[in-house]
Amino acid sequence: MKRRDFLLASSLPWALAGCEKPHLVQGGFVGSAFERGHLLRVPQLQRPPSKSIRTRVLIAGGGVAGLAAARALRLRGMNDFALLELEDSAGGNSRAGVVNGIDCPLGAHYLPAPMATEDSHVRDLLEELGLLQRIAGRWQYDERALCHSPQERLFINGQWQDGLLPLHEVDTQTLADYQTFARLVSAASTAAAFKVPVVNVPVAQYQRALDAMTFESWLDQQQLTSAPLRWYLDYCCRDDYGAGLKVVSAWAGIHYFASRHGFSSPGSDEPHEGEAGVLTWPQGNGWLTQKLAAPLGERLRTGQVVTRITTGKHRIEVDALDVASGQLVRWQADRCIVALPLFVAASVVDNPPPALVQAARSARYAPWLVANVHINAALHDRPGAAPSWDNVFYSADRTEPTEGLGYVDARHQGLERVPGATVLTHYRAFGVQPGRRKHLYEQPWSYWRDTVLNEMSLAHPDLPAKTTRIDIMRYGHAMSVPVPGVRSSAALNALQQPITTHPRLRFAHSDLSGYSVFEEAFTHGHMQAISV
Repeated sequence: MKRRDFLLASSLPWALAGCEKPHLVQGGFVGSAFERGHLLRVPQLQRPPSKSIRTRVLIAGGGVAGLAAARALRLRGMNDFALLELEDSAGGNSRAGVVNGIDCPLGAHYLPAPMATEDSHVRDLLEELGLLQRIAGRWQYDERALCHSPQERLFINGQWQDGLLPLHEVDTQTLADYQTFARLVSAASTAAAFKVPVVNVPVAQYQRALDAMTFESWLDQQQLTSAPLRWYLDYCCRDDYGAGLKVVSAWAGIHYFASRHGFSSPGSDEPHEGEAGVLTWPQGNGWLTQKLAAPLGERLRTGQVVTRITTGKHRIEVDALDVASGQLVRWQADRCIVALPLFVAASVVDNPPPALVQAARSARYAPWLVANVHINAALHDRPGAAPSWDNVFYSADRTEPTEGLGYVDARHQGLERVPGATVLTHYRAFGVQPGRRKHLYEQPWSYWRDTVLNEMSLAHPDLPAKTTRIDIMRYGHAMSVPVPGVRSSAALNALQQPITTHPRLRFAHSDLSGYSVFEEAFTHGHMQAISV
């Protein structure tokens, strides 16, 4: 062991406990080739193309929105299209990986089962994939995809508890705050429509008021000060939005609960109408994006860096660098669906619409890290709740919340009677503080290996000895964060409509909703494809 590695190891729990020196853990960085995106800064890309290709519709970007647009075109019988994707596989932050033969997510890992009153586009997809069917007038999900019990647990005060809302040794004031927050969420649901997706849902004045302040400021106004409640709400925001309650808007904080399952305070036995559970797979949402990409065949072109999009009177021209060949290819199309993050779209569209420039300048993006930790045997568990799909660590005793969001077990959906080797997918959300993206990319793999093992070892001291490999995925711009003003943004609303100065362009990305979830991206892609 090198001296530097020894010093790093000596700071970890197993070293402090005087345990045997840990064995060598293999791994590295995987998945995201951020260097390709940075090629947009290279002046040499502004050169004449090597060849031209003609197609009727071009989709720039192969995340969930781009894949949804491709599906919509296919369903219309329009097969003269191409989809250009930067990475070697489509799916954006809903891709999948494999570690030592075990499927695991590289990003988003679940889809809330759509409720009957929601937009039908995602529901239609699930029905098409055999995950949902209507029997005797009622929607029923394929139980193999519904998250198996036990679903979630929290490590708090040295033991595990069922559920993620802190309940261990909480005082009467905390319980009162739980009940107050539950009433406020219920009142918000009555005052305005909180729906997923937010496309075509008018913004009520009540929601504009929430959108004008941070979630923390709103909690201060309501005098909800208990640390366990604040920790839980901060965790929820970081889990869905990439940043905590000091950053996201009060609209986003309320939307998290009011648009889905509400907030159930301890002792409440009121059922949440329409709640159907969570859909998940070993690959996470990569299972869905793989299904969306499979029918595309040669129409899906990976390893393509879109460098320029020019709209003319009669056609669209899109220049893209083919990474494998080094050639710059010019695509000519009648229409282009720009399914790129807004900050990328603003940099590659010639003479971009003012709304795009404004939206890109105001967008705040959260970097993420996803670490897939392969273990060769089941972990010894602390007292309390049984091993679950989602496992989170309470950290309210810290001056600032930990970046870590716990982990999910990739083999949880399996039916093995005796637990064994598996992959634990650990997530870290870095918020929008200056320098965090640079920190993510500058640190070597060994730094993140030790950081992840150090944090997870607090609940699992035997984890390092059973870890064989850690593959780490870095997302510099993982998701757009719903900071105050996003939900009320006139620029985002304008980009969802046809733009008179760029009639051959359509914009489709979850950024247009101000936050990144599968339903938002899918709906934007689907709706723009049926309009071209």
